[in-house]
Amino acid sequence: MAAALRNWIASLLFLGTVGPAITASAETGVTDSTILIGQTVGLTGTVAGPVKEWNEGATAYFNVVNRQGGVHGRKIEMRMLDDKFDPKLTLANAETLIRKEHVFALFGGRGTPHTQGILPLLEANNVPLVAPSTGAAIFHEPVNHLLFNIRAKYQDEVIRAVEHFDTIGVKSISILHVDDAFGEDGLAGFQKAMEARKLTPVAITKFARVNPDYNATAAEVIKPAPGALIIVSSAKNTVEVIKAIRAQGGHMLIMTMSNNSSEAFVKDLGAAGYGVIVSQITPAPNLMTTPLGQEFQAAAKNTKLTVSYAAMEGFVNAKVLVEGLRRAGRNLTREGFIRAMESMQRVDFGGLMVTYGPRDHTGSEFVELTMIGKDGKFVR
Repeated sequence: MAAALRNWIASLLFLGTVGPAITASAETGVTDSTILIGQTVGLTGTVAGPVKEWNEGATAYFNVVNRQGGVHGRKIEMRMLDDKFDPKLTLANAETLIRKEHVFALFGGRGTPHTQGILPLLEANNVPLVAPSTGAAIFHEPVNHLLFNIRAKYQDEVIRAVEHFDTIGVKSISILHVDDAFGEDGLAGFQKAMEARKLTPVAITKFARVNPDYNATAAEVIKPAPGALIIVSSAKNTVEVIKAIRAQGGHMLIMTMSNNSSEAFVKDLGAAGYGVIVSQITPAPNLMTTPLGQEFQAAAKNTKLTVSYAAMEGFVNAKVLVEGLRRAGRNLTREGFIRAMESMQRVDFGGLMVTYGPRDHTGSEFVELTMIGKDGKFVR
């Protein structure tokens, strides 16, 4: 009887010692040794080129962290599903990642309607989403408790372009935008900027996201003869419409958005890319005067990492995610992670400043303009 009592007391003491460890790893997607992060994104389809480079950058940073022992002893595991840049498949993949794969959080992803479509699912399951690759204003205001933006707003990019053209004396400006939530957001920024500068748009043209008629669209934007054209669209469609514009004799200045900033985009444009202005939302990947650039270059030396703005975006976004996980501590929970992210006030990630708070999930406001040079390199 006394021996049985001693064994019973010992078992209680044992459970008391391991209880906190079990609690610490009880959150969905978290074990004693891993943190499972999910991603649904267009690994194939019209945005595959930039996505590949973005993921190379993020993976390179996660590999650095994992080689150093992970975050509080836990290594980051990524589970990626291909949504082919189809919003319906994005939702289906997110459901799989959350309800079947049981990920801790979602990371990255691409597309404004795609991200918009999974918000109710995130809310229903209390799953955070960090660094969606969209700068749409709807993800900034009102603040979504679960969503943490990092890249600047698309509207800020368009506003910067209008300011640039006006400053250099080009007043006749048109916009061509894709016919979806992304395009409408870019148009809102365009109209705001043009009104602020007391400019009248030469033309506002939209085209389909799926299977657009590039030649007809090119002819439509060339006809009113704008001095400059802002294109709000994704990689493949932007490439093809620029080629069609140049082939039909359109010589206006052309600016497009940071979502198209990748080596794949420049390569696909070929000779038609010379002189195209592209906005950027990170410092240059080859800028060795910043700690971020030095860190990125060091990671690139040891991997097949593409040295591009798209890869830099993925790299710095992974840094922000990891910083949030570190701040959340060993006893990792989703709510604790959200509070940790919101504790970041003007955190310098080596050349990119990121700020969050309970009423501010914007992250960064960094925007600059670059131009594709004759050698196919971005000129700042």
